Amino acid sequence: MDGRLLVSGVSGQLGRLTAERLLAAGAQPILVTRTPEAVADLGCETRFGDYDEPDSLRYAYAGAERMLLISGSDLETRTEQHRAAIAAAAAVGVRHVVYTSGLNPEPPNPAVISPSHHATEQALGASGLAWTVLRDSLYSEYQVPEAAQAIAERANGAVVGTALVDALRASLDADGHATAGTVNAVAELVANLAQGVRGAKQAAE
Repeated sequence: MDGRLLVSGVSGQLGRLTAERLLAAGAQPILVTRTPEAVADLGCETRFGDYDEPDSLRYAYAGAERMLLISGSDLETRTEQHRAAIAAAAAVGVRHVVYTSGLNPEPPNPAVISPSHHATEQALGASGLAWTVLRDSLYSEYQVPEAAQAIAERANGAVVGTALVDALRASLDADGHATAGTVNAVAELVANLAQGVRGAKQAAE
């Protein structure tokens, strides 16, 4: 698919890492954030856009054909924020939205992040746009303390399942850093998928 790619919500960790990988691959995305100065060093077109200011999004999204919508961080407001972003994208001619969702967000998933992801997926489905949802799991960096603790407890004689400890140990390098499922790995995948979408309506886990 030809057409300009836009990354919305680029100043967060995942957004920035994804933008860096897109640039390294030769893409020239439009970067949209409420803090353009935070990504000015990336050296490509950057526009102000705030999920809480819908009018700003129409200007920010103009001229893009594909949009990577990085989920907002405020769980109380992001459903409406995402709906505003999707509506703005549709209004200015964006054809395909790629959204960073979460694993199995449908009810009755009890995770606090799930309702807003589910609502956003529903909004995409009703938008008339082509869409792809990327159902990310929890970044493995967040699980390093628990993994290290379980390995230590096993070494100290605590009853911790051998298979669990082996799996946890395999997920860390010699310095105790996560090696798989990291935010860097997710950013690499997101960048690759965002460049290669072809108009489908699909979920990827």
